Amino acid sequence: MTDAQAAIEPRRREDPSPLEDSGAIAPAERIVSLDVLRGVGVLGILVMNIQAFAMIGAAYMNPTAYGDLTGVNFVVWYVSHVLIDQKFMTIFSMLFGVGIIVMASRREARGHSSVGLHYRRMGWLLLLGLLHAYLLWYGDILYTYALCGMVVYLFRKLPPWLLLALGLLATAVASATFLFSGLSMPFWSEEAVAEFRDDSWMPLPKVVEQELADYRGGWLDQMGHRVPAVFFFQTFVFLMWTGWRAGGMMLIGMALYKLGVFGATRSRAFYIGLVTVGAFVGIPTIIYGVHRNIAAHWDIKYSFFLGGQYNYWASILVALGWVGLVMLACRATVMGALTRCLGAVGRMALTNYLLQTLICTSIFYGHGLGLFGSFNRVQQILTVVAVWAVTLVLSPLWLRFFRFGPLEWLWRSLAYQKVQPMVRAG
Repeated sequence: MTDAQAAIEPRRREDPSPLEDSGAIAPAERIVSLDVLRGVGVLGILVMNIQAFAMIGAAYMNPTAYGDLTGVNFVVWYVSHVLIDQKFMTIFSMLFGVGIIVMASRREARGHSSVGLHYRRMGWLLLLGLLHAYLLWYGDILYTYALCGMVVYLFRKLPPWLLLALGLLATAVASATFLFSGLSMPFWSEEAVAEFRDDSWMPLPKVVEQELADYRGGWLDQMGHRVPAVFFFQTFVFLMWTGWRAGGMMLIGMALYKLGVFGATRSRAFYIGLVTVGAFVGIPTIIYGVHRNIAAHWDIKYSFFLGGQYNYWASILVALGWVGLVMLACRATVMGALTRCLGAVGRMALTNYLLQTLICTSIFYGHGLGLFGSFNRVQQILTVVAVWAVTLVLSPLWLRFFRFGPLEWLWRSLAYQKVQPMVRAG
């Protein structure tokens, strides 16, 4: 065992999910690498989410739908798409699967059933996701994780090869659904294609102006867009895409955990291999897909259903490349200060995820500064960096005095049906 492995291996903990700290467990029991990876994830995911906070929804999938896409703005979008888009959702989903299997196995090892605790946790997370989505931001992911978590829990004891196979199969369902839909478009009526394009892909000016007016208005005004958007995402999109993708990645995360990938204890060559595959297979595939979309002029008949397939699959490889980088950083003693800060962010991931919503909606929505639709992509990325700075400062400071982030404490107290100790002794 290397010195880096020896430093990391004892730090074990019960780790219920990528979005919460598990409890008042001695620091020597923590899996530091999971905290750090979770911290990187919660910071990185804002790079994409900021687009949904700051611009009309169509601009998230079709960058030509709104705003300037030239010069540095194009570079920001391009790099974000290649390195971030779907990669950090993939990492979070994998970590959610890891959290489920670790929580269940450790609780069962102590002679207790994990069923009641798990489904209470998922039930409260589901409620929190609904509140987050309908009251604050339609881009919530907690609802999806809660529903998927209720299902994948049943598969936690399967061997790694079977978890990998089922995970890839579930992931392929969403891909096949999009492929079938895209290949069927030549048979759609022109009216149906035009309606789809004008509402969801390249909205007409009146549609854009209505969305801008909704989110630049007060909290009640925002409901005109938010409520139908949330309902659409949590029903149709969940069944078509997010449920299969998130659930599949959770299963794959369980398999990779059983194979020792997330503990930073595999060989250095193994993690370098993950980075290499992500960099030299995943990234070129995504770049090729981007330029296919550009060549097609982002036409809905190609780009909506078919053009996203390159990133859909290659994002898994790039996400694993990110995992490899983080694990290598955790093994490097010179990265200690940075990994400690990122670990603190990860231990408060649920709080930090919702803090991002509070900060960004206060900047862009009408109940705050009302700057929705006003920031170009460069200004958005500068906002991301500012939020990162706040998060990196507040998280370790908070954890100097408290055992959990505030929402982690609330979630844990509700799940265990007992108020948890919050303030650190001494």
